[in-house]
Amino acid sequence: MYSEVFCKVYNEFGWNYYPEIFGQQLLKWMEYHSIKPRKAMDLACGTGILCRILQDNGIVAAGMDLSAGMIDIARAENPDIAFDVADMVTYRPEAQFDLVTCTGDAFNHIPKLEDLMQIFRNIYDYTSPGGYLVFDILDEKEVSDSEPFEMDYDAHTRVWFQMTRPGEKQVNLQIRVYDGEILQLEENIRETLHDPAQICGLLEQVGFTLVRCAHSFLPEDHPGTTWFVIARR
Repeated sequence: MYSEVFCKVYNEFGWNYYPEIFGQQLLKWMEYHSIKPRKAMDLACGTGILCRILQDNGIVAAGMDLSAGMIDIARAENPDIAFDVADMVTYRPEAQFDLVTCTGDAFNHIPKLEDLMQIFRNIYDYTSPGGYLVFDILDEKEVSDSEPFEMDYDAHTRVWFQMTRPGEKQVNLQIRVYDGEILQLEENIRETLHDPAQICGLLEQVGFTLVRCAHSFLPEDHPGTTWFVIARR
């Protein structure tokens, strides 16, 4: 759960670049494959950037996030889109969706495989037949201990970011926000590194057909170290 202060920093700092880039890739992928979803759900939607992109391209979008602070921002900036505050493990909307997305390594925030299995069962139930689940997960090769580094913010606020590996299959993302020299916020986000083969196995167990699991979303993209997974009901 993100603090209210962190949600504000996240939104104002400009960390929306990833959903913006992912959204453009997603639109290209749908165009390449003549996929035309009518309704989409973005899990762990944050401030609603991907929902906005989908809605602006003729898809009725909805989003959910565990963080009430993120959803408050999403609702304020996107009053025409429906957002829920909920836990992915228990979230079961009544509506059916042709497209379900989950980006920004949100599934790495779920440490237990049995909880991921339940999430995939739930998603399968609210994905329309023939619909798609698209998400990303961290690759262990992407994550290593780093020295803290400062990120530009404004003349008075300083933001420091550091990634560490506190244990096997564990990642800690630390964000510190200073007003001058005074620490205003320290946020530690713990994530778990999952084996993509296990993740794909869980998808197939609940009934999805695996379409793609690769280090690039689009085949022509330069391979990175994040796994992109596409599955179809």
